[in-house]
Amino acid sequence: MTTLHIRLIPATDTLPLRHSVLWPDKPFDYVRLPDDEQGYHLGGFLNGKLVAVISLFVDEQARVARFRKFATHPDYQSQGIGTQLLNQVIEQARQAGAHQLWCDARLTAASFYERFGMQAEGEVFYKGDIAYSRFVLEL
Repeated sequence: MTTLHIRLIPATDTLPLRHSVLWPDKPFDYVRLPDDEQGYHLGGFLNGKLVAVISLFVDEQARVARFRKFATHPDYQSQGIGTQLLNQVIEQARQAGAHQLWCDARLTAASFYERFGMQAEGEVFYKGDIAYSRFVLEL
């Protein structure tokens, strides 16, 4: 496999992948976040092609970080790309002084997050017909 290059990207560069992977049946603007401009957006590139994205938002006062809109193109899933991106986000959250990192995750991805030591917290909830839970990692 070619080396994955991870770098910061503008929020707007995340949108096509977010849309096509996470919510293809919704309008394109559905994947925009009101606070996108305050986030750190990481892109994973193979041979110059953007194949995965994740967005990190840090509340410096509360020392808590959240990642959102984590998406890997289906052709590149199960190849360790998401693992590399999430490891980078965990490190970036630590460097930003966060003591906790969390996300709202689809239950179909629960085992992935559990491999990083993240634990489900609270009640299961739904976005449309998709089941979610909050997953938390103490840093």
